[in-house]
Amino acid sequence: QVQLVESGGGLVQAGGSLRLSCAASGRTFSSYAMGWFRQPPGKEREFVAAISRSGGTTYYADSGEGRFTISRDNAKNTVHLQMNSLKPEDTAVYYCAAGAFRTIHSGNIYPADAYDYWGQGTQVTVSS
Repeated sequence: QVQLVESGGGLVQAGGSLRLSCAASGRTFSSYAMGWFRQPPGKEREFVAAISRSGGTTYYADSGEGRFTISRDNAKNTVHLQMNSLKPEDTAVYYCAAGAFRTIHSGNIYPADAYDYWGQGTQVTVSS
């Protein structure tokens, strides 16, 4: 069992930055690949970024490529999403998720239902 708690959301102006954090409970954090998803108002949940168990492999959605950076600290059971150059269309509830993937690749990281555990989400609002 893994419990995930996100933090770091808030209101920011366009062009600004936010750093989201996700704290995981349990001693098996390093056994899980981690992902960030978001759900804009009135839309479905969508993939943002993913990172492998070791942190050596990352994937990003096109919308965040070059602006977002996912990282993890297995010693502290945390995963982060650094978001720069934020746009109003980045407004959403952001969720972290843990998936029991041995490796990550484009065939397994995108579907939300492939992940096993989810946090409660943190709101990010970008004003224009």
